[in-house]
Amino acid sequence: MSETTLGGIAGRMPKFLRRADPAVVTAFACIVILLLLGSLYSRSFLSPEYLLQQLKVASFLGVIATGMMLVILLGQIDLSVPWAVAAGAMMACAAAAYGPVGIALAIPFGVLCGVAIGIVNGIGVAYLRIPSMIITLATNAVAQGLMVVYTGGFSPQDSATAAMRYLATGFTIPGVPNAVVIWALIGAAMVFVLTRTSFGRAVYGIGNRERAAYLSGIDTRRIVMIAFAVSGGLSAFGGVLLAGYASKAAQSMGDAYLLPSIAAVVLGGTSILGGRGSYLGTVAGVILITLLQSILSVMQMPEAGRQIIYGVVIVAMLLLYGRAPASR
Repeated sequence: MSETTLGGIAGRMPKFLRRADPAVVTAFACIVILLLLGSLYSRSFLSPEYLLQQLKVASFLGVIATGMMLVILLGQIDLSVPWAVAAGAMMACAAAAYGPVGIALAIPFGVLCGVAIGIVNGIGVAYLRIPSMIITLATNAVAQGLMVVYTGGFSPQDSATAAMRYLATGFTIPGVPNAVVIWALIGAAMVFVLTRTSFGRAVYGIGNRERAAYLSGIDTRRIVMIAFAVSGGLSAFGGVLLAGYASKAAQSMGDAYLLPSIAAVVLGGTSILGGRGSYLGTVAGVILITLLQSILSVMQMPEAGRQIIYGVVIVAMLLLYGRAPASR
């Protein structure tokens, strides 16, 4: 097809499509395809009840992926997600056992545990110059060890508080789960930070070229540490919501969110090299991953098969978008 023909097709496309990130458009197109494929198995795939339930399930991954996106925009990675999620959930439930004060502080305490994990990661990456893959993997192992020591190797027995259950399963707006509202609020805050603040501009600048950002006067170490702290806090908050959804915490509850959170961000067009990406793309990636999980569950795909699919998806998206120059 000639360039003239391509130009004519592009000229007839709606303006918002011409300006849209191809990865985001592709992700939303895949969502439509998955819904159509799912409807072949059951017509309920297109029902409002099913779609709302999938949004509710997606909101937990969406909260976690928001923090992961912030780190990936820097050109880094956070592999401590599994036990940041578990630590947030377990510590929030544990705090509830200490009377009214513990119940009142359960949610912020769980989130602060995740922030602490993120700060350790940030110090290691920003100040000690340890590769993010190494330090976050080590932090994940340490957090796992601490939680196993705390529980004595047994499953946690503490239950979620009423507030945790309300945030995860309740309804403040009729017909809209609280978890979806929380994800929307966190997403709106992240969009504002990335597009309207100096911190957001610094994140993109560091992701494009950290040395140039440093020479331009940006305190790159502080930005990196804050980003990892936010990632840890959001992972822990995701764990708090999951504990509320299940009414209790579990040691392995975060394991299922590492690859999907990375895949969701990459599927949405955020460059794994940093410096390029939009939150709308991450939203599309989260919904796409959630629908993919739902269809694989209907197909009774074993966990090993799901992990293979996630890996193939990440590699495919890296080949399509990851090698492009990081720019914004």
